[in-house]
Amino acid sequence: MGSKSKPEATVSSEARIGIPADCRIADVGDLHRKLSDAFDAPQIVLDASAVERVDTAALQLLVVFQREAAKRGKQMSWAGVSAPLHEAASQLGLAQTLALPAKQPA
Repeated sequence: MGSKSKPEATVSSEARIGIPADCRIADVGDLHRKLSDAFDAPQIVLDASAVERVDTAALQLLVVFQREAAKRGKQMSWAGVSAPLHEAASQLGLAQTLALPAKQPA
């Protein structure tokens, strides 16, 4: 009760990042800050289940983040991936690079 915790972090061993519904170039600055802060935790969980719109700039940021996390020895996983994000990543050939979970049938 007396300890303060970051709103999107659970225990210090895991950083959970919610990716916004509108994930396009205008908003990647805020997402970049959240992702950069996540490097303090050994386990990083991205939740992209709410993403409705995504552009190439946001996907590029996620690819760079995923590669940097791997280089730093951090474990990254997905809590959820929306159909729009999965489709955009697949169209650009990035679904495997981002290690996205298999697309769930509608």
